[in-house]
Amino acid sequence: MRGQDHPGLKRLRTPLAGALLGGMLVFVCGAIYAQNAPQVVPRVTGAASPMGDVPAPALARPVIDDKRLMRNYPEQPPIIPHSIDNYQLTLKTNRCLDCHRRQFTEGSGAPMISVTHFMDRNGQVLADVTPRRYFCTACHVQQTDAQPLVPSTFKDMLLVEPEKK
Repeated sequence: MRGQDHPGLKRLRTPLAGALLGGMLVFVCGAIYAQNAPQVVPRVTGAASPMGDVPAPALARPVIDDKRLMRNYPEQPPIIPHSIDNYQLTLKTNRCLDCHRRQFTEGSGAPMISVTHFMDRNGQVLADVTPRRYFCTACHVQQTDAQPLVPSTFKDMLLVEPEKK
């Protein structure tokens, strides 16, 4: 009668035994697949060992000629045309404001901070720089001699001569 009264088969009918058999089946199939699985994602670390020490590339040198460059697109924050090494930028100190704050621009010759930096999110003009515009390097970056990471064929539409018909 197909072993219905066989005492050994009664043990296999329990839920725990079924779960163990199913788990072993999944584990064995997963191990077989892992050996033959295709590599879909390339290694991010390159040829180096993932836990090895890789030297950092040298930092680009800052351009310190104090020439203001034209912006690449509308609303681009101006690039900082001087070195900002050792500038302190904390909650209590902002060295940028020593030259660019409204009352110091005449003596320093630095351009004044835009009036937008004095407006809060409701459009109210404040007496001092708004807290959300206080950390200058969140938007403004130092100009360096770094080469572009990717080539670009961008042409400013204002500088391109119109085609003659």
